[in-house]
Amino acid sequence: MTASAAPAAAPKYGKGREALLRAAVDVVAAKGLRGLTYRAVAEAAGVNNSLVAHHFGTRDSLIAAALEWSSEQSIAASRLREAAETEASFTEALLDLLLEDPGLQVFQYEMILEARRRPELAGPVAALYESYVDALSEGLQAFGVQGDVRVVARSLFAALDGLVLQYIAGALEEVHQAVLLRRDGVPEPERVTPPGAKPA
Repeated sequence: MTASAAPAAAPKYGKGREALLRAAVDVVAAKGLRGLTYRAVAEAAGVNNSLVAHHFGTRDSLIAAALEWSSEQSIAASRLREAAETEASFTEALLDLLLEDPGLQVFQYEMILEARRRPELAGPVAALYESYVDALSEGLQAFGVQGDVRVVARSLFAALDGLVLQYIAGALEEVHQAVLLRRDGVPEPERVTPPGAKPA
């Protein structure tokens, strides 16, 4: 590069492919799938449009890769494997997931709904769900759960999935309040002991 050449714009979310995946998730979470263009992703990542095509080739490839990446990030953030293995509360795992990055969940639900209109997304969406079930299954097996572990894992994930969706939709006030308490660092209210009862 010559002395007069301007330096390339630095990606906002890191470098290279991961920056573009992060940007794609944020664009869809904010604007829906219709807003997912190479230009929008490049602007969010702080790179040139050509870099998006270079890494993914097609918009559908970008979508599939973003779905896979988002599930990996969510599983890591919520520690689903560790929650099952260490007897940690699944509610805590859920809250961690929401606190860490709610945009990941919004993106995934956008893709799930879009799959009903676009059959080509059915495969990546199915893989998304299986990745969560796999993570829970591994944790449950490590914890010593026997029998058809995947059935148990699928049931647990269905409950978590429903809670996350309701939280995002603003329909689950108790989860919303719990998230606010954890985010703001406010301790949970103390239990009130009824008159005449022995303290726990």
